[in-house]
Amino acid sequence: MNWQLLPQFAITGLLNGGPIALMALGIVLVFKSSEVFNFAHGQMLLIGAMAAWWFASPEGMGLPLWAAIIAALAVSVLLGLAIERLTLRPMTGQPLLSIILMTLALGQFLQGLTIFVFGTTQRNFPVIFSVTNPYRITLPLTYNDNPIVVVLRQNLVWSFVIAMICVIVLVLFFQYTRTGLAMRATAENHETAQSVGIRINHVFGISWAIAGVIAAISGILIATASGLDLSLSIVVLAAFPAVLLGGLESIPGAVLGGLIVGLAQGLVGLPNNSFFMGPAAAQAIRNSAEIVPYILLLIVLVIRPDGLFGQKRIERV
Repeated sequence: MNWQLLPQFAITGLLNGGPIALMALGIVLVFKSSEVFNFAHGQMLLIGAMAAWWFASPEGMGLPLWAAIIAALAVSVLLGLAIERLTLRPMTGQPLLSIILMTLALGQFLQGLTIFVFGTTQRNFPVIFSVTNPYRITLPLTYNDNPIVVVLRQNLVWSFVIAMICVIVLVLFFQYTRTGLAMRATAENHETAQSVGIRINHVFGISWAIAGVIAAISGILIATASGLDLSLSIVVLAAFPAVLLGGLESIPGAVLGGLIVGLAQGLVGLPNNSFFMGPAAAQAIRNSAEIVPYILLLIVLVIRPDGLFGQKRIERV
């Protein structure tokens, strides 16, 4: 194990886990309110980022970046409301598998719509954070009598900070607002919430609108680091194991799961990472870091089938 580089890769992995945690939070939010696992979240993320690029680009509207991001968030809100009203509300009362297949079909439709509108060309997202002045942090650790210095790109640091701010805002929203409390009540039991006067269809619409905003913010944060093309929708594959790892209905679990997934992906990229496996196996894992979250998920689910923060529900008949 290359111990000198361990802090660098571990901290970088945790920072990468911030946007993953935010994506997982958007998926959990929809599942908690409507019990629908949204497989179209990646395409919602892609459309939000593409919309921000179009509003800011000279090829599009040419707006200032801050205005372009606000406009993209508005588009994402409308997209979330349209998805709930036009595709999922008519499916009320249908088998759960049919609704899940609907989200899969919706994801393919949104992917095709994005290709039709924006094409398949890779684009450079407008620069938000400096890429030439990374932060250098000297840790209170030494290796061979030399201090360990961690170099962090600004976009990684600020993407993590923004993602965590969004998480905190959502937690406060759920705890202290009437709409947030109504969403929590609906997530607990639809029939009971409806019996006390909560309009659950209204709650579903708000949940999808917020999920659209979360997806757009996640897409913008990721696009600032990796560029913007159709592969952006695949990034959400790292969020699926984060959701299951933390527990399908747990907001803290989604955040922790995203950070764990980011940390795991960071550590497998560590050079000479053959401390617990052969060099060939370590290299194979590094070349396919996308499978690491799923390997981690399998290990955790064997021990805790409901996830780290999942709840077992016992129904009496």
